[in-house]
Amino acid sequence: MRFFEMLLFFSSVSFLALLFILNQRIRRSALLLTSGAGSIFLVIHLLVEGYRVQLVFLYGFTILMLMLSLIDVFIKPKFARTASRIRRVLGRLFIVIGLIVTGCFLYVFPVFDFPAPTGELQVGTKIFHFIDQNREETFSKTATGKRELMVQVWYPAQDGTGKYAPFIPDTQILRYMATNYGLPGFTLQHLKYVSSHAYSGAEVSSAQTSYPLILANPGFGSSRFLHTAQAEYLASHGYIVAVIDHTYNTFATKFPDGRITTSTTNDLFSPDHDYQTERGNRDKLGKVLTHDVAFVLDQFELIQSGKIPSHLKGRIDLGNVGVFGHSIGGATAYDASYDPRIAVGIDFDGGLYRLREREGLRKPFLFINSESEFEKLKMVMDNRVYTDSELNRMGSTREWEDKVTEDKKLELERMRQTVDEGGQVLYIENTEHLNFTDVQFITPIFKILGITGKIAPERANSVINAYMLDFFDMYLKNQGGILMKGPNSGFPEVKSVTSLL
Repeated sequence: MRFFEMLLFFSSVSFLALLFILNQRIRRSALLLTSGAGSIFLVIHLLVEGYRVQLVFLYGFTILMLMLSLIDVFIKPKFARTASRIRRVLGRLFIVIGLIVTGCFLYVFPVFDFPAPTGELQVGTKIFHFIDQNREETFSKTATGKRELMVQVWYPAQDGTGKYAPFIPDTQILRYMATNYGLPGFTLQHLKYVSSHAYSGAEVSSAQTSYPLILANPGFGSSRFLHTAQAEYLASHGYIVAVIDHTYNTFATKFPDGRITTSTTNDLFSPDHDYQTERGNRDKLGKVLTHDVAFVLDQFELIQSGKIPSHLKGRIDLGNVGVFGHSIGGATAYDASYDPRIAVGIDFDGGLYRLREREGLRKPFLFINSESEFEKLKMVMDNRVYTDSELNRMGSTREWEDKVTEDKKLELERMRQTVDEGGQVLYIENTEHLNFTDVQFITPIFKILGITGKIAPERANSVINAYMLDFFDMYLKNQGGILMKGPNSGFPEVKSVTSLL
């Protein structure tokens, strides 16, 4: 709850309390004072913090209580003295319910604060629009053309001035985001007030001559915005982080000319398809995502050389490139790591694709899974099969799950190979799939519903960031690596799966 929101809410609660506890003689002046203060808080809130729909009742009630207080003090109409007891009780009950509902809205839809990056460097951010002239767009349902990508970069910056860039500045994107999570389009508009910790277009920090590059990949139906905390964290510790909006695989991507694309890849994972078809479709999508990463890396080579104008020219360490991603973006990170230009990568909770097209990856790679995903992997490790009742609960068939298990066994073999190359396979207790994204900060209701895990979002974020940084530092900067050596008392929720592979 923002400061003036809090004052506005408590002034309304105070007004209601005065209606119950003060006698008629002194109540008029007290109510006028309280309603006047509430009106001042309302004006400041609207001017400084901005309007949001969750507070509509509070806005209306604040204006109404000021009007009634003025009438009661200066006009004193007869109906104010002769109003029936039932009307007074019902009126106060309505106010109580309205304030309770408003309080619930403020809890469920907070204007939250992102965790501050812990590195010594300030963070800058910039957005790039890239067009791959060598690839046709295959996922558009209405238009043809070349493959286009929006890429947001976070990087070490000189001391910035002015305000931080907003988390998600575009209200159109927020509407699509809300509907993506099954909410009415207006419900997440307040997120436009959430601030990041990055300055738009700031100069690159002079602390180092160049910085390692990390390419990041959101999951299916996600967005570059939902990895802001991770990108800022790495940038503050001396990395250039480019998060790719994989067009038509995001809930919404907006291009410079105002066009907005949404996900058209939903049907690839429809339960109506047989498993063989879905596997083929996943590989087809995966190939496009992997090519996106290679193309974006090509563009950063052009930026480094100055062929694409940017203040990042000459500041990118292309000899030390990493990649990470979440969900299918994690699988993308793994598949893209076959590119010899990429040294290492991290997969956050993503099942692999193109397993039958390549041999195992022969370079260090880190897998970090949620506890729920680990339980699925462990079942495969232990050769346990789902019971008929479990299959019925999942709406799945024996044939389907047998084929999933077949793929998971091959996936486990890939994990074993990466461990032999210096990688790790870990899981984090009390986490779910979306704990690896900024979704976990949006509303505490996700935690209550089990969409995110029992772990506190801030703790999940700090654990994931710590291991991600340690791994990249070890292989891209030849430093750190402490957390890669084994269990650490500072992070007891992180468990190694190596002994089970």
